[in-house]
Amino acid sequence: MKLSVCCVTVSHLAETIKMPLLQFQERNLYKQGDRTHYGQLIDQNNLPSLLQQMKDCGELNRRQEDIKAFNQQNKWKKRGMSTNFSKFGICFSAKFLNQGGALVCIYTDGTVLVSHGGTEMGQGLHTKMIQVAAQAFGIPDSMVHVEETATNCVPNSSATAASMSTDLYGMAVLNACEQIRARLGPVREKVGPDASWASVISAAYFDRVNLSAQGFYAVATERCGYDWDSPCTDNADRGQPFNYFTQGIACTEVEIDCLTGDNRIIRADIIMDVGKSINPAIDIGQIEGAYIQGYGYCSMEELVWGDSQHKWVRPGQLFTRGPGTYKIPAFNDAPLDMRVHLADTDNRFAVHSSKAVGEPPFYLGMCNMLFSFLYSVLLFRIP
Repeated sequence: MKLSVCCVTVSHLAETIKMPLLQFQERNLYKQGDRTHYGQLIDQNNLPSLLQQMKDCGELNRRQEDIKAFNQQNKWKKRGMSTNFSKFGICFSAKFLNQGGALVCIYTDGTVLVSHGGTEMGQGLHTKMIQVAAQAFGIPDSMVHVEETATNCVPNSSATAASMSTDLYGMAVLNACEQIRARLGPVREKVGPDASWASVISAAYFDRVNLSAQGFYAVATERCGYDWDSPCTDNADRGQPFNYFTQGIACTEVEIDCLTGDNRIIRADIIMDVGKSINPAIDIGQIEGAYIQGYGYCSMEELVWGDSQHKWVRPGQLFTRGPGTYKIPAFNDAPLDMRVHLADTDNRFAVHSSKAVGEPPFYLGMCNMLFSFLYSVLLFRIP
């Protein structure tokens, strides 16, 4: 039986039965072939191997002993460490949203223009689309350009959300590129295998070959279906709402001042399963940012509305709506030592065997801080 409970409950259960938290978590991890509480089969389970990597590179046993020694020597400052797991389902919950389009155009000088339905907001989506097109044609990234997202080029786009954009539009771009490559096949045979990319494109133009294509991709129906009306019982399969899972493990070590509540992250180790990363630099940046955002969400951000508890604010008005009242993590809140590792795994359900990475790491930062504070204040009690 798998436990579907919140992180704080898991720590309480482990403490109640006098079992180390990590051992309790490890015993209750999903196994290959298990099913979730809503019936989805676990057919890609990399968490056990990620945990073994974390034990090795995170030096968990040595650091746990160092923490015990620190807490015995310090009365008012305490340290704690916890390991947390994440299994984030990738797909839109509404089936019709799991579709994406792209338009790829090649010009006579060999340059490529890519249009797709995703919105660039600093997450590196355009960069990854450039890489997908460049790899498909075997040309440098500098020859590929991305046009600003617009509905006159790619209509009816789904929202850039749910960490699905690289999956949807990467596959759509690849689909368009493969159509053009198929048309260029006879031309390349005609001009010879040693001909340059520019020569092939020039020859294709004079042979009146179509050098543009509209690509489209939709997640397979069986990978994003969910029967919301079916009862959830052991004998009822309610469907498969997610295409796959992005998994990860984070180990966080924190220090807290028991008199003031001041705290800091001493060290954070993160191992994220992002498949075959299209761009490791972007993915590591996304993981670092999501982790810090999760930390801020649970430890310093607070929405203050005008209600019975805040009578000095106009009823219904949001008070914390600017940098003077709403606090988010800053440079000083980043871990003193942060180590991010990307696991090299396969994923046949996304473009170039990659995995979505935008939102999944957020949970690691949020729940690790809750665990760590509990360990610091409760388990390592003030002597």
